[in-house]
Amino acid sequence: MKLRHIIPFLAALLLTASCGIYSFSGTSIQPDVYTVTINYFEYKALRVNPSLSNDITEAMQDKFRKLTRLEQVDMDGDLEIAGEITGYDVKATAVTADEVAAQNRLTVTVKIAFTNRKYPNEDFEKSFSAYADYDSMQSLDTVEGSLCEEIVEKLVEDIFNATVATW
Repeated sequence: MKLRHIIPFLAALLLTASCGIYSFSGTSIQPDVYTVTINYFEYKALRVNPSLSNDITEAMQDKFRKLTRLEQVDMDGDLEIAGEITGYDVKATAVTADEVAAQNRLTVTVKIAFTNRKYPNEDFEKSFSAYADYDSMQSLDTVEGSLCEEIVEKLVEDIFNATVATW
């Protein structure tokens, strides 16, 4: 009786292991893809945040280092991610009865060009946005660091999922 339940489980385990593109981190990288190039994210937004380019670039590199088997190379990787920060904007999101902003939203937009040299049909260019809200009684300067950490985490997760964790 128990053997009848174990055999299908072992067969399923063998099939997922032998296909070579599934991993328990959720990535779906083909077995003949070995390297990734993550280019520096250029800053092209009008409003300036001097550390954001570096923060996003390092966070992307860390994410790939921790969750994939890919070796990071400076140029001509099997996979390549090039990006630029195109938007860094603050807008009011909630207004009080006195028509005063009660809450503001910081939004960061990044344009990505993904190249898969082994499987060019997976190439794409796409923009990703993430935001964080903060109380308008606080200045952007006092909350900017923590907001940017939160936004960078969201952006990196979305970009990672779109490039190598295609569900």
